Amino acid sequence: MSMIFERETERLKEAILRQAGDVEERLRAALRDMESGNRDGLLAWKARDEEIDAREVQIEEECLKLLALHQPVARDLRFVIAVLKINNDLERIGDIVVNIAERGARLAAFPMSDLQQTLGRMGLLVCAMLKDSLDALIARNVAQARDVIARDEAVDALNAQVIARVIDRATQENAGARVEALILIHGVARDLERVGDHATNIAEDVAYLADGTIIRHAHAP
Repeated sequence: MSMIFERETERLKEAILRQAGDVEERLRAALRDMESGNRDGLLAWKARDEEIDAREVQIEEECLKLLALHQPVARDLRFVIAVLKINNDLERIGDIVVNIAERGARLAAFPMSDLQQTLGRMGLLVCAMLKDSLDALIARNVAQARDVIARDEAVDALNAQVIARVIDRATQENAGARVEALILIHGVARDLERVGDHATNIAEDVAYLADGTIIRHAHAP
């Protein structure tokens, strides 16, 4: 591997980790704002989404440049491919943060319910999954990546629980104005479930990066 390629891959690693850290902090902050009912804080996240989008494009361009100019093979090729895929997942999570923030801002007009407390549990789970998938990326730790993948079922179960309870309450005769809040809660649960999916994708890409193992769609530990 040439010194130029080594410097460029190190710069690329720093860029993807910076993007990852920013996305993780945005998710945590948006969930904190939603829990506290901070409507102004939630509405501010949409305006900042362009920062994530711009960095996503820059990282993709750097990956394509590395592929075109250096034609890496084996482990080096896996690194560039993994960064391309992780970059896309991080941008998607950034978009989901905006969705959560917009729904959370509307939810702030309603009293806190036990379903929102379940959303808080989901939020803690997916934030931990995202953090651990990124830690696994830094360490190229396949065991840690597999642990993240295994936890996705818990997020899916909570999402299913929220959906079932939303449907039950929305169909009650006295649902009334609560229906809008229930729809928003359903949307946030679905968003958090998708964040869990993206964290799982990142963990799968870590396994691929570490040793070339493809474990997508094969989540048995």
